[in-house]
Amino acid sequence: MSPAVRRLPSGAPWEPIIGYSRVVVAGPMIFVAGTTGTVDGRVVGDDDAYAQTIQAFRNVEAALASAGAALADVVQTQLFVTDIGRWADVARAHRELFADIMPVTAMVGVAALIDAEMLVEVQVVAYRPEE
Repeated sequence: MSPAVRRLPSGAPWEPIIGYSRVVVAGPMIFVAGTTGTVDGRVVGDDDAYAQTIQAFRNVEAALASAGAALADVVQTQLFVTDIGRWADVARAHRELFADIMPVTAMVGVAALIDAEMLVEVQVVAYRPEE
């Protein structure tokens, strides 16, 4: 029997337009959709890849909490960066949050994100054994 799948929306305006959930929980696995550095629909850290990365992971942290998980449960991160020349700023933010967790990761340069002000988008997978 396959585990139940729970879909947890965040209420972000893009979810119904595109047709996705912010979080999908499938057994002990928790998948968090691509998440950017926004607060109340506005991009934070104008032209600051570090600040946007920190905020994106804070948004991920809130999404994980809705599924009963935390950053400590993250096993994989993926970072999409519109200017790979800013990789060090993105890496510094990642290191500050994950140095003790050490998930597998990938950082990929992309041509653009859905909003031109967005410099970074992150996606994570977490593992939380069912109790």
